[in-house]
Amino acid sequence: MRGFSVMETEDALINLNYLGIDNVLVLRGDAAKNETAFIPQPDGHLYAVDLLKQVVDLNNGVYLEEELLNSRKTSFCIGVAGYPEKHFEAPNMQTDLAYLKAKVDAGADYIVTQMFFDNAKYYSFVEACRANGINVPIVPGLKPVYSKKQLTILPKIFSIDLPQELSNEITKCKNNAEVEKVGEDWLLAQSQDLKKNGVPGLHYYTLGKPGIVANVIRRL
Repeated sequence: MRGFSVMETEDALINLNYLGIDNVLVLRGDAAKNETAFIPQPDGHLYAVDLLKQVVDLNNGVYLEEELLNSRKTSFCIGVAGYPEKHFEAPNMQTDLAYLKAKVDAGADYIVTQMFFDNAKYYSFVEACRANGINVPIVPGLKPVYSKKQLTILPKIFSIDLPQELSNEITKCKNNAEVEKVGEDWLLAQSQDLKKNGVPGLHYYTLGKPGIVANVIRRL
């Protein structure tokens, strides 16, 4: 809830609860384009763990507004973000895992990962999480590649690697229609492998290209 004060966050969560929304993914948010670092709204949350704690408070019937002190408890299922290739702001992977464990210890029910294109990175991440006492479900986050520009944009913006085999195939493409086909086939292969290995679910980042994801789901 980027740009919200803690009171506005509470109001938004009350509205979601009223509408029957019981699953929330708690994210800090990204820095604005003109900012070098994330700056919260005045009286807002600087870290995702603080936002998470506010949701947990509502699940326990603890509200900020005094007239709501005896209100009904919410029942949000709370997800948080995990980074198989490390959050770009973390100095190292172990520190990043410590931050993630703090969110789980504070009440997160599951983790959704940042996008990745090499399943080995996901499996290594899950193994590292388990070794650090993080035992909630870890849902892999997947995204199709659909343009040649993404070969440079994705690594730069999201601090992730694209496998050489994938980048080689995309480089061979004559147009973005061919890139979409390569991206769809790669996403399908990732999904099949993850499903075969018993992941708790698959989360797709469509980012304006829902048709590719829909094709993968049909083929899967």
